Amino acid sequence: MAISNKNQQPEEAGVIYAPWEKTFSRVLSPIEEFIHHQTASSILLMLATTLALFLANSSAFSEWYQHLLHVPLSFTLSDLSISMSLHHWVNDALMAIFFFVVGMELKREIMVGELSDIRQASLPIIAAIGGMVVPALIYATFNPNGDANQGWGVPMATDIAFAVGALVLLAKRVPKSLVAFLIALAIADDLGAVLVIALFYTEQIAMNWLIISALLVTLLLLLNFSGVRKTIPYLIVAMILWYAMLQSGVHATLAGVLGAFTVPTRSKYDPALFLTRIKDQITNFASHQKAGTNLMTNDKLHSVIENIEDSVMGVQSPLQRLEEAWHIPVAFLIIPIFAFFNAGITVQLDSLGETFSHPVMLGVMLGLVIGKFVGITGACWLALKLKIGRLPTGARFSQIAAVSVLAGIGFTMSIFIAELAFKGHADYLLMAKTGVIFGSLIAATLGFCWLWILGQSKT
Repeated sequence: MAISNKNQQPEEAGVIYAPWEKTFSRVLSPIEEFIHHQTASSILLMLATTLALFLANSSAFSEWYQHLLHVPLSFTLSDLSISMSLHHWVNDALMAIFFFVVGMELKREIMVGELSDIRQASLPIIAAIGGMVVPALIYATFNPNGDANQGWGVPMATDIAFAVGALVLLAKRVPKSLVAFLIALAIADDLGAVLVIALFYTEQIAMNWLIISALLVTLLLLLNFSGVRKTIPYLIVAMILWYAMLQSGVHATLAGVLGAFTVPTRSKYDPALFLTRIKDQITNFASHQKAGTNLMTNDKLHSVIENIEDSVMGVQSPLQRLEEAWHIPVAFLIIPIFAFFNAGITVQLDSLGETFSHPVMLGVMLGLVIGKFVGITGACWLALKLKIGRLPTGARFSQIAAVSVLAGIGFTMSIFIAELAFKGHADYLLMAKTGVIFGSLIAATLGFCWLWILGQSKT
């Protein structure tokens, strides 16, 4: 029986198909749409987490999993050498690329996005501040002294992929403005997390390497101000900056944020000039086009297409091009790999009572579940009362409260901060990761259910 596809487009005259291309196009199109859907990355992240938990708690694979984390990997170039375990390569190198994309998202949002208009951005920014301060205070209440106190930054973060992915699943039950509010809140939260890492989770400083890092950032700024729009020079200098910061003691992933903030946002052509160039090239293309020819047999047509491609590249800013190029690799490769290498906590059923009474675990879990709710909801209520913010269009305050619960999904950034806070304290790190996983799971369930119920009512 033939299956009709309502979304299938009629064949267009002049489209050339390979023998099996139509068949594979019908198979691949839904996959491509799925990849661009926000929920896809959060589902993949969940699968990587589940696999890590399974391996870490499997009698057959737990030893192999632990061995994999500690496999040494070295790179040597002339007199420069880096040697780290696979686990550290993931956390220090791959996550630098993650922070590079986060930095570009931050810069775009600050310049032209949800955070560009202070009147529009005031509510999510205030909400993000409340959502960072209260969880940290709750954690510090349970862990006021000693090495355990270093984990106060763990429950401050919101995982944008998980939180937005859960909200997108409720797309028909929530206004679009609520999704934009959560994105803006999570991005402001990311900026806060970056500042916390830079200011409070830095190791002993090596001043010579720090000076070299500063000079490299200056070079990146000079590239920007001098009008260099090719992205390769920025990537090369950012890689060198990463090595310098790794040696300096400042966490190397911050090189990604600094590099991203120097990528130009200016395009080569404005829209009007782009339109003129495209019209001219289309006219030129038509004058050289002959029936039965293609680009391989007509050099002039090929030259026109190259000019059109140059125009398309020129009307886009380098920031746009890099963000689009790196978004999918980060969302669908780097973040799942990070989860796989960091979420493998050992769960011992006979000691669950002790685990759930541990102050580090309680501080993280309650910070994410209660702290985010109280902090974000309270900050929004205060901002609205003082008239320094306004509700997203079509959204109700009860939905803001529900979203504040959903923002308690910490995961990626929370686990990353835990790795920094409890380096050398394996027991505290285990408790912190356990708190992140259970707290994020509770926040996701409660927030999703609350928004689902609100979608059925008008109050």
